[in-house]
Amino acid sequence: MPKETLADLKARARAILRRLEKAYPDWGPTLEFSNPFELLVATILAAQANDERVNIVTRRLFVKYRGPADYLKVPVTELEQDVHETGFFRMKAKAVRGASQQILEEFGGEVPGTMDGLVSLRGVGRKTASIVLANAFKVPAIAVDRHVYRVATRLRLAPAKSTKEETVEQSLLEVFSKPNWVKATWCLVLHGRRICRPTPLCYECPVNDLCPYPKKTKAPAAPTIRRPIPRRGSTGRRRR
Repeated sequence: MPKETLADLKARARAILRRLEKAYPDWGPTLEFSNPFELLVATILAAQANDERVNIVTRRLFVKYRGPADYLKVPVTELEQDVHETGFFRMKAKAVRGASQQILEEFGGEVPGTMDGLVSLRGVGRKTASIVLANAFKVPAIAVDRHVYRVATRLRLAPAKSTKEETVEQSLLEVFSKPNWVKATWCLVLHGRRICRPTPLCYECPVNDLCPYPKKTKAPAAPTIRRPIPRRGSTGRRRR
């Protein structure tokens, strides 16, 4: 594919987003929450976990733990048991408790609404911070998880040899207009989950013709039905 100018890249990005938005009309947050703190906790628990599984856990969790102070009132072993189903439960329990303590001590009990404030919390990186900013505080942001990273580099919306999520994030912030940052995030997430998987379903991809990925997959061939070959001299009739 010839080298694109920035203007050409932005035009292709707009075309890609239009098609993905049409393909995934259900784009948007897949974690359940009712306030910024719940989204923060859910996003921490969602690391290396299925969002549906996290939602099952948080439906119980958010009834028992109403705010940051509640996570500090119970023994850490009890919290570990409560989040056990999400995997890496010891690390996640420590992160939730650490973030809760910082929110109480450093931010007056309220989740900070800035990138700098969020990434200062234990267990919170730019991806988690961007999700909370965009979906709880309505601050435009792009969150780069493993799906966004994979899709963006395959589509060459970010450098193919990017080694850091921050590089991909900066590229996407540049090629998509600010009002579309949140939409772009979720459309890329869903595309990565459903079509552009580690082994992509390129033959089902709505943006296949806009994608320069060199290792596109083809539709599997239909299975061949082999008929039995009759034996020589057989009439095909059964003997009586």
